[in-house]
Amino acid sequence: MAQPKIRNMEEFASLSGISRPTVSKYFNDPDSVRASTRAKIEASLKKHDYQPNVFAMNQNRRTTKNIGVVVPNLADPFFSEIGRRVELACIDAGYSPILLSSHGSPEMERDNLKTLRSLKPAGVLLAPFGRMSDEAAVQAFDEEFPLVLFDANMAKVGQAFVGTDNGQSVDLMVEYLCRSGEPPCFFEMRNPTNPNANKRRQAYIESMERHGQEPRIFQAEGEGWNFEEIGSTEGARLLSSKAFSTNTILCSNDRLAIGMLSAAYGLGLRVGHGTGCDLRIAGHDDHPFSRYTCPPLTTIAQDYEAIANRAVSELFGILEDDERLSDRTETTFDGRLIMRDSA
Repeated sequence: MAQPKIRNMEEFASLSGISRPTVSKYFNDPDSVRASTRAKIEASLKKHDYQPNVFAMNQNRRTTKNIGVVVPNLADPFFSEIGRRVELACIDAGYSPILLSSHGSPEMERDNLKTLRSLKPAGVLLAPFGRMSDEAAVQAFDEEFPLVLFDANMAKVGQAFVGTDNGQSVDLMVEYLCRSGEPPCFFEMRNPTNPNANKRRQAYIESMERHGQEPRIFQAEGEGWNFEEIGSTEGARLLSSKAFSTNTILCSNDRLAIGMLSAAYGLGLRVGHGTGCDLRIAGHDDHPFSRYTCPPLTTIAQDYEAIANRAVSELFGILEDDERLSDRTETTFDGRLIMRDSA
């Protein structure tokens, strides 16, 4: 006959014949109990197949081992990849990450922070929407818990920010495109969701001017996270009308560039930098799919691992030294040019 499922630590302690405080002490630190007691508890764990509720245990602690990780949209492979790396870095440091997606909704971002507040996290790593975020809600959360921002910055919010140097990365791409062919036009959304887009546009303008070229900016209608669809629809419209003044297009991000590649294919335009090519297309982010497009996409690689590790180390540094809460830091990493067949 199957054994009844143990619902909580009290029931486990009763069935094991060990006091509840001793069991709790073991789960907090196995080495803190005598070896004979530890062996008895571990034998009971195996016998009853019991796993404690870590989050419930944390609620009874003054400082929990929970680390909240909030990203705008886990359906976006960029955020799923960087979120995965942040999650693993937390686990390696002995913390329990709680990874939440805002699913493209600033309202859900606010609700995610509300949920985390109830879990009493030791700290939170947030990739915010930026201008679309509920700034008051983020600031209120920042006043209660250690908060580190990554990917997108918000002025005067969080104890630290970690991301990519968009000025350096865009200039690197513009220099390459100008050197290897016609100077690039810039393709972006008219109302970008992510504040990095605005920084990339400004970086493009400044870089083109440094290279003695006239900036040429083309904006797509549409909002939200359907970048590929917007890039394809608006890209087709602009390509069909021959709106671009050069044969080189730098897209604000890889997902727009993937849509632009689709639009070019639909119009029978050959993309690449070889003989007989009609168009060069480049992007930014080194999206996980960018190497598998046709042709493979020339882009800028962000250092996912460095961003994730630095964001986590910044948060843990704050947890270890409360004095750092008053000293906001900003760290950005250089992008790396990835030359592929599209440009």
